[in-house]
Amino acid sequence: MKYRHTFHAGNFADIHKHVTLLALLAALKRKEKGFAYFETHAGRGAYDLSHQSAEAAGGSGRFSAGEYRADELRNFAALLADVRASRNQARAYPGSPLIAAHELRPQDRGVLSEIIPAEARLLERELAANPRMRVERADGFERLRAWLPPTERRGLIFIDPPYEESGADFERVTAAIVAALQRFSTGIYAAWYPIKDEREVRAWHEGFARAVTFETLVSELWLYPRDSKVALNGSGMLIVNPPYQLAERMQVWLPQLQTRLDAGHPGGTNVTTLTGPA
Repeated sequence: MKYRHTFHAGNFADIHKHVTLLALLAALKRKEKGFAYFETHAGRGAYDLSHQSAEAAGGSGRFSAGEYRADELRNFAALLADVRASRNQARAYPGSPLIAAHELRPQDRGVLSEIIPAEARLLERELAANPRMRVERADGFERLRAWLPPTERRGLIFIDPPYEESGADFERVTAAIVAALQRFSTGIYAAWYPIKDEREVRAWHEGFARAVTFETLVSELWLYPRDSKVALNGSGMLIVNPPYQLAERMQVWLPQLQTRLDAGHPGGTNVTTLTGPA
């Protein structure tokens, strides 16, 4: 597998993905009782953007400058600043495992899967001092069966595959969530996906809605026309069993984020319900 999260770390899709992840973790933390966090494609955990690519400049580079009205954007900006200060690294960027490690409380725990050995070793080193986080060197899709249901009875399953073959990965995400819901029907499932081909994404959504009857929220942000030939036009998050008022809050902060990341092309945002409550 050639894909590594580091190739695209800090781009606009990462900002959308990670603001969403932070909001989901904050929702789970509203209750005192502990929860489990599972991640299927974790990567190395943290990235150095000192020699940032054009992608990172258009993502974290634009995001870092300025103040924000929405709490979700302020919270992510604060987390980003805290991570950089703690590492004494002005261009550090936290991946989803580091965001989760930053947010989990003593009563919570995280299990992270990474299939690429070199990336898994870096992730293990990154989290070595954190007793709440465990790294497994495995295919995260295959590990879901062993992870679920968690003893905590509350949990977030974060799914972020490489999409090297987007059609096959879309189908695998659907199959993984359908199977996981049979074992853990009350879990929150958050799957990131790229918007490259509008027709392919819509076809996947239609198939997912037929396969999954649980409430499913779709959050999308695009910086280029959705059917253009740019490598990555936009970013999507598909969330099964979304927390209370997540959609309403997304409708507030997502347009603010799109405005900040605007690349000067026709872009936009969208928050819709793909599948209603079961």
